[in-house]
Amino acid sequence: MISALLDNRRFRSWGGQVLLLGGVVALLAWLVANTVSNLDARGIRVGFDFLSRQANFPISESVLPYDPSDTFLWAYVTGLGNTIAISILAIIFSTLLGIAVGLARRSKHPLTSGIAGIFVTTMRNMPLIVHLLFWYALATTALPAPRQAFNPLPGVYLSLRGLYVPALDLTGPTSLLIASAVISAIALWKIRHKTAEALKLDPRLAGIASTIFWLGLTIGLALILKVSAAVTIPEMKGFNFAGGMRLSPEFAALMLGLVIYTSAFIGEIIRGGIDAVPMGQWEAGRAIGLSERHTLTRVIIPQALRIIIPPMTSQYLSTVKNTTLALAVGYPELGLVVGTVINQTGQAIESISLLLAIFLTISIAVSALMNWYNAHVALVEAR
Repeated sequence: MISALLDNRRFRSWGGQVLLLGGVVALLAWLVANTVSNLDARGIRVGFDFLSRQANFPISESVLPYDPSDTFLWAYVTGLGNTIAISILAIIFSTLLGIAVGLARRSKHPLTSGIAGIFVTTMRNMPLIVHLLFWYALATTALPAPRQAFNPLPGVYLSLRGLYVPALDLTGPTSLLIASAVISAIALWKIRHKTAEALKLDPRLAGIASTIFWLGLTIGLALILKVSAAVTIPEMKGFNFAGGMRLSPEFAALMLGLVIYTSAFIGEIIRGGIDAVPMGQWEAGRAIGLSERHTLTRVIIPQALRIIIPPMTSQYLSTVKNTTLALAVGYPELGLVVGTVINQTGQAIESISLLLAIFLTISIAVSALMNWYNAHVALVEAR
């Protein structure tokens, strides 16, 4: 009977996999037990109870309100907010710059294509951390002190303390207003094309009309909710500026480094996707009287998207993960906050586990969104 089982290919296959899985589970169980034992010997409790304790450390800048008296959990949320904000801004601006670089690489003008080629070659072959350190050193050494700050426009000041610009200060239920504005913008964007087709309007005219309608709707909702707005102007007080909105040197260095580095890769992805479309499609567009610009936007790019989107997804994921290098310039994103929490509590295993889980969740969300868009584009093309 035993020899018959050993001669059975299916039994050998499943048996080997079960043994391998059992070995992996046993190894993980030993690692967990050994880690818990070592932490107990050092007087470190295992668990997430520390999340409800007071953090007692500052976060220099954040998109969410934060105070040192808040809990460690809210410190994590604050760092996550910074990470998401940096990721979204870096993806948007690097995509816009990457489109310009990709089109410049395809230019028939030798100077334009040559400069774009040098840019791509240089940026892609330099480590990202070198970009960040270079821009941070430039922002903190090449700019003047606050009292000698550059003042290119009224209310705009640039110094080694950062960029200060006028800010809009909203008071009232601003969260409800912002959420309503976003939802209405998405709804108008979805129905704009159908409305333009039904009323036989020019798409550009329909876009202008929907934008005006959205602005009126948002302003009316702000009046109903009694949301007041005031513009604050930066003013020199003491040794630094007060009022307005500040973009710190750390934020500027991180954004410049991420955008410039990522745009070089995105530019090559876009150039490759456009070049992969057969030349016959260009000739077909010219044959029906389309200009080069209209041929590119209405014929070539819709076909190139199915080639561009998969590698673009990988690049967006890399951009999100590259935000962890912000600790090199001192910007308080999630990785830096996690490091500070570990120094404060000693809960390294729990903190790193949360960091891994959060980045895994963000990456899966980005992948799902890009896969949905890829399927949407493919469905439209199939029609």
